[in-house]
Amino acid sequence: MARGVTALPSLSLISAALILLLFTSGSTVTSAQSQKTWCVAKPSSDEATLLANINYACSQVDCGILQKGSNCYYPDTLMSHASIAMNLYYQASGRNSPPCHFKDSALVVATNPSFGSCAYA
Repeated sequence: MARGVTALPSLSLISAALILLLFTSGSTVTSAQSQKTWCVAKPSSDEATLLANINYACSQVDCGILQKGSNCYYPDTLMSHASIAMNLYYQASGRNSPPCHFKDSALVVATNPSFGSCAYA
């Protein structure tokens, strides 16, 4: 009989732990979804695709930070400029994954790609 009495509190403890785990894991998923993300060009993208991405993104958002003399002009490469332009578009679109698709030539990253005096939005 003593065994039955000690088994009930253990079962209650396990149930409480499972309920706590359920609520905690749900909040962890919510936190991950609200994490800051950036959109950058895939390193495997060809020059024509990068140029098309720059042209499209900059037709939708202000890409003034890519102008010569601006903080994000250097390095003056298509990869760098495309990443910045694509991210400007992505941020302006509310950081939704489809705006970072760019015909499969982009990646969503959780590490801030800012460098030197060039701060990504």
